[in-house]
Amino acid sequence: MASELRVGVIGVGMMGADHAERLVTRTAGARLVAVSDPDTARAAELASRYDGVRSVGDPLELIADDGVDAVVIASPGFVHEEQVLACIEHRTYALCEKPLTMDAESSLRIVEAEAAAGPPLVQVGFMRRFDPEYAAMKAMLDSGQLGRTLLLHNTHRNKAVPESFRSEMIVRDSLVHEVDVARFLFGEEITEITVLAPAPTGVAAEGVLDPQVALFRMAGGGMATTEVFVNCQVGYEVRCEAVAERGTVVAGRNSTGLYSTVADDHGGYWGGQVPPDFRARFARAYDLEVQAWVDASRRGEVVGPSTWDGYAATAVCTAGMESLATGQPVKVQLAERTALLDGARR
Repeated sequence: MASELRVGVIGVGMMGADHAERLVTRTAGARLVAVSDPDTARAAELASRYDGVRSVGDPLELIADDGVDAVVIASPGFVHEEQVLACIEHRTYALCEKPLTMDAESSLRIVEAEAAAGPPLVQVGFMRRFDPEYAAMKAMLDSGQLGRTLLLHNTHRNKAVPESFRSEMIVRDSLVHEVDVARFLFGEEITEITVLAPAPTGVAAEGVLDPQVALFRMAGGGMATTEVFVNCQVGYEVRCEAVAERGTVVAGRNSTGLYSTVADDHGGYWGGQVPPDFRARFARAYDLEVQAWVDASRRGEVVGPSTWDGYAATAVCTAGMESLATGQPVKVQLAERTALLDGARR
């Protein structure tokens, strides 16, 4: 595609608005042309910030628009299936934010529809694969210099979430990132998940189990642990340590940047800043992710996490929600990956 990629954004909440601004100001080869949101006033206000951007009331109309080449889907997960299937039907490239859908069955329907329709069109928004530190960790582990990877230890902390963010959402909307990280770094599937919860923090909403601890068993025998704490009150902390036969490697440790000493009424302390939210922590990853998606779409290709990756992550989280409810390990049930699906991309 010689000309700019004409992009629409569906869903203009925090994530969608961030992507819209990124497309306009920091992405080469793309032009934001349309936005859509059920809150039409919010969509119209966002469109008015940028020259030549239309507000379209119906997201399916935006997907079918001949003036739109590709779509960023940042809408709530419960409408993803309909919107992604529309992209496949209209041969419109899509970057779909996680989760791909709300359950394994609907995610598998997307995998099958994409495989049946022809070359892949959909990239799933697991941006950590594009984060420079996570990408460097993957390269180091794959090089073999540390030997076989044995364990991963993940930490995922948010400063706070709304009261509407319930226990199951911690699995489906937060832990899903670590699910993809484990699959990405090990290069294999998760076969079993256990999700446990200690006594909850006093600042969590009534009935919400926060923090949670998850244990993944990998197909090759490795294991991964994850702490997810979405009301930690401090800031946004995400890191991963890989333990291999001949060494370890850590991504996300807050040991770079500004070093400061601070005096207060209790004496002195030292440290740097903890990012306030995911947009600050993974700003570079999002930039690289969207640029890679735009470049690939202009070439008629897809890079990054596939619909299969989105399906596998959703299947693990579906099992994780069952484990959270029962306190027992749950086997992950995945469809057989047929030759048709393998003809797409991993």
